[in-house]
Amino acid sequence: MASKRISPDLADLEKQIGYSFKTRVLLEQALTHVSAVKGPVTTDAYYERLEFLGDRVLGLAIAEILYRTFPSEDEGVLSRRLATLVRKESCAQVAEAWGVSPFIRLGPGEMQSGLRKKGVLLGDVCEAIIAAIYLDGGYETARSVVERGFGVKLHESDAGRRDAKSSLQEWALGRALPVPVYREVKRSGPDHAPLFVIAAEVQGFSPCEAEGPSKRLAEHAAAEAFMTREGVERP
Repeated sequence: MASKRISPDLADLEKQIGYSFKTRVLLEQALTHVSAVKGPVTTDAYYERLEFLGDRVLGLAIAEILYRTFPSEDEGVLSRRLATLVRKESCAQVAEAWGVSPFIRLGPGEMQSGLRKKGVLLGDVCEAIIAAIYLDGGYETARSVVERGFGVKLHESDAGRRDAKSSLQEWALGRALPVPVYREVKRSGPDHAPLFVIAAEVQGFSPCEAEGPSKRLAEHAAAEAFMTREGVERP
């Protein structure tokens, strides 16, 4: 595992996150993109394995927090809240609040492309940092960091509402229309940072397009845009 310091100011980032690492190299790994690895590329030199673990730690932590915070809500509402809180956009917002972007280590090409500020990368790094905290300090410590970082989002007004695709489908079926169709219009960008343009199509209506860093997120954005255009209210 590479141990080269990324920045002399990592202590500032730790203050923002609210956790000081005993094994600083874990934080460095969480902040390192594969494009910045010099020499032989090993899986412990960049953040992707940590991201994989962090996604699961985040999901468990958020599920536990929701279970305690909303004791009267049923499984369906809790699931919708969970889906909202663990999505990449939410993780990216937390990473932005932590001030992570200047500390991310990228290769020259990726730096010039502006990858450092893209939501998909920030979301990935947020999850990797959560995994690094879990490995360094244990689950309870990671859960506390998650609760502080994501806590403000727990009571957002739309957190328990249906996701956009489910709401659009329900609306279409309620009007005796076929289930909405999502069509890929365009894909651009490199493999590690793709950008998809998806059209949401409902019979009898003009398609509505939106973009996102994955097909799933672009589909949800297109459904959201369609409902906004047609004045559809989500339950």
